Amino acid sequence: MSATTPQKPRLTTSAMIASIASEGQRTRSAPFGNALIELGKQRSDVVGMTADLGKYTDLHLFAKAYPERFYQMGMAEQVLMGAAAGMAREGAMPFVTTYAVFATRRAYDFIHQSIAEEHLNVKIACALPGLTSGYGPSHQATEDLALMRAMPGMTVIDPCDALEIEQAVPAMAAHQGPVYMRLLRGNVPLVLDEYGYQFEIGKARMLRDGPDVLIISSGIMTMRALEVAGALDKDQIGAAVLHVPTIKPLDISTIVREASRPGRLVVVAENHTVIGGLGEAVALALLQAGVSPAFRHIALPDAFLDAGALPTLHDRYGISTSVMTGRLKDWLA
Repeated sequence: MSATTPQKPRLTTSAMIASIASEGQRTRSAPFGNALIELGKQRSDVVGMTADLGKYTDLHLFAKAYPERFYQMGMAEQVLMGAAAGMAREGAMPFVTTYAVFATRRAYDFIHQSIAEEHLNVKIACALPGLTSGYGPSHQATEDLALMRAMPGMTVIDPCDALEIEQAVPAMAAHQGPVYMRLLRGNVPLVLDEYGYQFEIGKARMLRDGPDVLIISSGIMTMRALEVAGALDKDQIGAAVLHVPTIKPLDISTIVREASRPGRLVVVAENHTVIGGLGEAVALALLQAGVSPAFRHIALPDAFLDAGALPTLHDRYGISTSVMTGRLKDWLA
């Protein structure tokens, strides 16, 4: 390497848990914890429960505001879910937090048998969804949506940003029955306020229109899709972005209507394995409706992913803005 070649800044281990916010993007601190505090003011039945991860799921804020309504269960996720079921049976509304890998893989049967089968009012909010941690397969919940979609009676939510998390918390409380929500923690990007957005369980929302490609996305991929659409504008490519925050129940009518418009490539983008998530759900809905647009899927591979710095991993696995933009240009060429 020549002496004049600029070097990229060295990435440290902190980049493995780096914020998903783009450079200069607005953020809001701990939207889940603060929204739960507000909900707690209105509803005395709301309790917070966690398995040694209150600080890392922003539930510690609720614990400080309502110490008598906070339950620390230790590193015992199966006990956590069983206890939450018991609390719900006694009339409480538990908001349960842990990492997504621990809820969906370690405690799956306890959620299935104790909570979902009994249709109990337990709300499960799980941090580190998909590829939002660089600590390898032990912490990367790349298959959580597939697992929770398959559970009868479970509502599944993948919010985009801080605003949507704040709006989803009271919506979850108003919904009767179990809910699984992917959770973004800490300083969470703020995007949807620019679109006059209002979250509603089971409803998709068209954020921007465009004649050339329709990007159907959920979670952090909606942020990326909006960035991609802005980049494509520079090449006179019109990209629409349909945000689908509720994976189950799916807003089939909106998806089918938008995918039926002629002349547009349909691309599903999700921070999840290619198996069992939003992409397969959308493809099935279109097939059953007799709609067959040109279809592409941006998702994580069916593999155990590497550990490393998140920016590097997002490039490697195709969910960064730059890689997504390049792929769409190739598909549209």
